[in-house]
Amino acid sequence: MATQATSSSPSSTSSPSSSSCPRWKYHVFLSFCGVDTRKNFTDHLYTALKQKGIITFRDDEKLERGKYISSELLKAIEESKYAIIVLSTNYASSRWCLTELAKIFECMKKTKLIVLPIFYHVDPSDVRNQKGTLAEAFAKHEEDTRVNTEDVQVWKAALKDLGHISG
Repeated sequence: MATQATSSSPSSTSSPSSSSCPRWKYHVFLSFCGVDTRKNFTDHLYTALKQKGIITFRDDEKLERGKYISSELLKAIEESKYAIIVLSTNYASSRWCLTELAKIFECMKKTKLIVLPIFYHVDPSDVRNQKGTLAEAFAKHEEDTRVNTEDVQVWKAALKDLGHISG
């Protein structure tokens, strides 16, 4: 279900003597909006990480858009040391992407997951202030009766926090 880079390096970045440190299955979890970046930027980034021996999780194209986020994806976030978020024009339009983002920020607080944003054709100040396409996306989510109001608030807070991280 997932595409993974393989490497001969150990999948753990913690030393054997530090049992209190979590053991990572992936070095990097890639979060991105497939319609915007899968066939261009994200593919190039993934290939570059793989060539450097960095074990990277990204969703597979076979995952159907619009379906509920899989527990496998959420688990992969928990098992990653870094999360690279490719924030593009349609990222906030995707409930799937926003659910990933909320989980990434939850893990950032609990497990010290390190978040590295890439603002791809998106202005970080628009992210912080939720303007432009982000405001439009949230207006649609708020009107959607299938979307929980609390989820929207969590997503907005996570995006605002993301806009304050240097990318």
